[in-house]
Amino acid sequence: MTGPTLRTPTRRTCEICGRTEKWDDAEASWRVTDADDETTVGSLYCIHEWDINGTFAPFEDDGAEA
Repeated sequence: MTGPTLRTPTRRTCEICGRTEKWDDAEASWRVTDADDETTVGSLYCIHEWDINGTFAPFEDDGAEA
């Protein structure tokens, strides 16, 4: 019996200024990018509102028996 797997987002976009970030596994950190993986900062003074909502399910069932 295995437990659920934790899923994490790999890309996020600020709904206010448009800043896009991509998760970098090698650095274990978010990196600022655009659609072509070029650096775009967005607004330096923005308190970012990431496009993460209630539809993202962070846990995935690995076929655990009920």
